[in-house]
Amino acid sequence: MILHQEHSTPGRLGRLLLAQGFELDIRRPRFGDPLPSDLSEHAGVIIFGGPMSVNDEEDWLRHEIDWIRIPLKEEKPLLGICLGAQMLARHLGHRVYPHPEGKVEVGYYPIVPTREGHGLCACRFPEKVYQWHREGFDVHCGATLLATGQDFEAQAFRYGKSAYGFQFHPEVTYAMMCRWTIDGADRMASPGAQPRHLHLEGWYRHDAAVARWTDAFLEGWIAGVRDRAFGQD
Repeated sequence: MILHQEHSTPGRLGRLLLAQGFELDIRRPRFGDPLPSDLSEHAGVIIFGGPMSVNDEEDWLRHEIDWIRIPLKEEKPLLGICLGAQMLARHLGHRVYPHPEGKVEVGYYPIVPTREGHGLCACRFPEKVYQWHREGFDVHCGATLLATGQDFEAQAFRYGKSAYGFQFHPEVTYAMMCRWTIDGADRMASPGAQPRHLHLEGWYRHDAAVARWTDAFLEGWIAGVRDRAFGQD
């Protein structure tokens, strides 16, 4: 579990993985935690979001983007969320860039699965998902687009057998949303952002569907983790 702020948590994803019997090895490379030189002691990797941009020049960020070559080379299950998805996209040579009109996605927004995305797991994509980002990315170089959005086209993609990038935040809990919308209140003044009350109302309207989809996705992702752990393919 790679996190990028001092008090960030894995949220819903952490709870679901703990319930499946996994231990969580939390690393914060931004604050000096080393990343492993190989993943022989790990079943998979999740890279979470953060307020920074993959276009920043901090040494830790450059190193983390380069480090993604390890799970890809070892074909270990890899999931990038928001900033993590943008890191994976950048590592693959995709462009990461702000909206040409300065728009952001901060709140709940609709996404549409592609033909490939319809078969991603046993549960169809939720109609609206929680977003908190000001940049998006292109998808090419052998990656498969799984879901699209209106202002930021690429919302979910797969690369290889088990590397995924989600622009949205399936891990968010209500407590996390309350904290984000207070600590990051300035983001809600950006073009396209939703006011705080719509975030909280949206959680009650849409989170049940997001939770069902996340559980179904992780079930398949975890099955792949366990198969690899026991040498199956």
